[in-house]
Amino acid sequence: MENFWGRRFAALLVDIIILTLFMYVVSAIVFLVFAQLGIFSVLNYWIFIAAIIIIVYFAFMEGKTDSTLGKKLFKLKIKAVNGNVGYKKAFIRNLSKIYYFPLIADVILGFIFGDSNDRILDKISGTYVIFEDNNKQRGLKNSN
Repeated sequence: MENFWGRRFAALLVDIIILTLFMYVVSAIVFLVFAQLGIFSVLNYWIFIAAIIIIVYFAFMEGKTDSTLGKKLFKLKIKAVNGNVGYKKAFIRNLSKIYYFPLIADVILGFIFGDSNDRILDKISGTYVIFEDNNKQRGLKNSN
């Protein structure tokens, strides 16, 4: 898969599958525990808990390893324009991944106001994504 956006989309799908499986297991355990206690109101907050899990996964993985499991599979890596990616930049660049609409808007705004290979939050956080092939960087770098 040589298409850069195709790789990014496939990596996102892998990460979504991983997160969905993880949240399915967590929600099953939470439901069983709270069902035994007779407390069902906590299930009303699951959508917020899921959003936190999503942000923590992406920010932690990219802040620590400059990649997620999906990105590693497709040989993509996050780089910072200045310095290291770190948790703060990783958090900022992944804010739109909480729900689908903000992510779609992030991509569209990136095409309109920036480089066609970056989302708008990549520009704001000072990061960009590269494709690494056999330790040789072949990504398209943000021109900031």
